[in-house]
Amino acid sequence: MPPLIALDRDGTVIEEMPYLSDPARVRLLPNSAAALRALREAGLDVAVLTNQSGVGRGFFGIDAVSAVNERMQALLAAEGAALDGIFVCPHPPQAGCACRKPGTLMLDLAAARRPDAAPGPRFVVGDKPTDIEMGRRAGATTIPVRTGWGRHAEADPSVDPDYIVDDLLEAARLILDIAGGALDAR
Repeated sequence: MPPLIALDRDGTVIEEMPYLSDPARVRLLPNSAAALRALREAGLDVAVLTNQSGVGRGFFGIDAVSAVNERMQALLAAEGAALDGIFVCPHPPQAGCACRKPGTLMLDLAAARRPDAAPGPRFVVGDKPTDIEMGRRAGATTIPVRTGWGRHAEADPSVDPDYIVDDLLEAARLILDIAGGALDAR
């Protein structure tokens, strides 16, 4: 089974903008489309998992999140890249839900939607401590990026990732190196 690559959205694939609800403000981070193309061309399953507490806080509706996600997908498609899925937690931090990172429900749902959903290697790439903690809880290989909030997360002593990289393209190269054996076994 090909490895599941779980990516944070804001600060990892697109520019970090607090409470992003306007699709016109969506900007891909440099190299993110190239990274996604490389992962998908290798046959890997790539999903975005994103906390969007602005919905639960009443700042904007779930339709705004969908519009932002659609814009991100359109920008990626224009560069020949795509995602296999997008999973959203709309709850605020105090809700205590299982889907909000660092909870693992979104990661479990991303893995379970695949027809070959046997346990297999997982990679989590993100720019916040909650991304890395989710990966740790799920037994995934964790890779924070220094984009978005990543430089701040790197300074956090509670963050204990497997690797640290500059951006999503560097993460993709690392994943392809690590997953080489898993890809050969397909």
